[in-house]
Amino acid sequence: MPMPAVKETLGFQAEVKQLLNLLAHSLYSQKEIFLRELISNASDACDKLRFEAMGDPALYEDDPDLYIRVTYDKAARTITVADNGIGMSREEVIENIGTIAKSGTREFLERLTGDQARDAHLIGQFGVGFYSSFIVADRVTLITRRAGLTQEHGVRWESTGEGEYTIETVARPQRGTEVILHLREGEDELLSGERLRAIIRKYSDHITLPIRMPKEEWDKDRREYLPKGEDETVNRASALWARPKGEISREQYEEFYKHVAHDVEPPLAWVHARMEGKTEYTLLLYIPSRAPFDLWDREHRRGVKLYVRRVFIMDDAAQLLPYYLRFVRGVVDASDLPLNVSREMLQQSKDIETIRAGCVKRVLGLLEELAQNEPEKYAAFWREFGRVLKEGVGEDPANRDRIARLLRFASTYADTDAQTVSLADYVERMKSGQEKIYYITAESFPAAKNSPHLEVFRKKGVEVLLLHDRVDEWVVANLPAFEGKPLQSVAKGELDLGKLQNEAERKERERDEREFRELVSRLQEALGDRVKEVRVSHRLTESPACLVVEANAIGMNLERLLKLAGQKVPPARPILEINPRHPLVQRLKKEPSGDRFADWAHLLLEQALLAEGGQLDDPGAFVRRLNQLMLALAGEESRIWVPGKG
Repeated sequence: MPMPAVKETLGFQAEVKQLLNLLAHSLYSQKEIFLRELISNASDACDKLRFEAMGDPALYEDDPDLYIRVTYDKAARTITVADNGIGMSREEVIENIGTIAKSGTREFLERLTGDQARDAHLIGQFGVGFYSSFIVADRVTLITRRAGLTQEHGVRWESTGEGEYTIETVARPQRGTEVILHLREGEDELLSGERLRAIIRKYSDHITLPIRMPKEEWDKDRREYLPKGEDETVNRASALWARPKGEISREQYEEFYKHVAHDVEPPLAWVHARMEGKTEYTLLLYIPSRAPFDLWDREHRRGVKLYVRRVFIMDDAAQLLPYYLRFVRGVVDASDLPLNVSREMLQQSKDIETIRAGCVKRVLGLLEELAQNEPEKYAAFWREFGRVLKEGVGEDPANRDRIARLLRFASTYADTDAQTVSLADYVERMKSGQEKIYYITAESFPAAKNSPHLEVFRKKGVEVLLLHDRVDEWVVANLPAFEGKPLQSVAKGELDLGKLQNEAERKERERDEREFRELVSRLQEALGDRVKEVRVSHRLTESPACLVVEANAIGMNLERLLKLAGQKVPPARPILEINPRHPLVQRLKKEPSGDRFADWAHLLLEQALLAEGGQLDDPGAFVRRLNQLMLALAGEESRIWVPGKG
């Protein structure tokens, strides 16, 4: 049924208006990117048609040869980028161009820095590349028809980028899309076949589809290039990953990355390999220089495209890499998969399992090479993606040992929050007689660094890993040991320093336990069920008390994280350890049992809890006890009025 020829004038979102203003006035120096983005969009449209046509070959409409065509008209001052890809319906035009919140526009605008190069870097990454047209054009016309719809379902969209656009139904015999840019004043240097070819070869030479332009020949008399009446292919139009590595320059690798990742900055590193054997495939995988804006979004799209014998299949092949490597970008081209492979088939395919294992092996190998040979590059990688890689310790048991060697942490060795210490570094620096790798987990670096649990370790010069990322709890839960050395929390169980403790220290410990046995018993009675146990501590040198949990119990930091996540955590009572050398504890030993002793006991427990980064169940009671004791020390006991006590 023919569509009514309705022409509407509609308004952009407020965010889109802001974006268009930026593109028109702030990114002038990056204007070349408009052609790269439009060609990239056209390539994606052709890939989508090829994928949909696997299930419905009629979508080709007797025109199976896909291509992109770039033309210019000096008289009209226009540049046109056309493709015979999937095209769009009227609804899709409105959804994809008039309204682009789903493409991340708001996040894009929030991340603008005012630096033109950095801001231009965000354009493709946030899926708003079409709007780069307005860098060079003061009016943009888009004409399109979706494959499978009849010619009267064509759509014409137009805007000057000033807040409104028009959209109407038109007749369009051919499927696909053409974008016509009406250039701004001062942009005439782009009306040159030579200039446009140079931009295409610079940014889009790797596009696997032919990018065509009218063939031109130099006319000596008129001193200009004139069309010859036939087209020529400007780019190499061959799959870059299928070429021998020796024939590909660094610049070509980097430009291909920018295409597949929609990134302006070059990648940090890449691996290109052809795998032969029972399953044959080629991979070209990249590590980006910077984390994408949606790295922590659970709906984040993966960055690996799947091809079968050079034919594009899908651009979000999640089965090719585990979730902890979701930052990787690139392509995998398989030789043995069927062209009509579906996502469901990928989940059950033995070939995909083999490819996935090979991809993981190559990516981890690339990271190992960076860590060993280019530590500065690896440090840059870790700053961007370290927390993501840590997820692999629990997610990928088969590669746990390899991932463990790639991990980096802060520690008391440097006493800074920079995560530069590997587990191998730690083991190499272990004290003579030290049998365990010691660590502490906390909600922040200052909380970890200043924890009272570290006092005896600092005194003995024993290094402790300071784990303050939320994912670190997941890491230590799934990494019981490294190279035969058990990982041990300094805040769990009784402290056993083994050979690090001498005979004199053991005797002193036994003497303290005998001497403070009565105080421990009185504290236990005063605190009741608020604690599981009170005992003399041998890990404290400066603080009066600390809290620990049993060796196999949930740590206090993990308990807080689980509660924040809305999970029910079985109530656990901590163990209070007291420092027999601290003046406060020695003073408390002389305090007779009674209300004031009980207040001191509760204050000791509550300050230990605060030192752990915990929260008090009854802050008001804590303040009251503290005020009472301060006044008592000032000789003004009983001046605080307590409800119910007169």
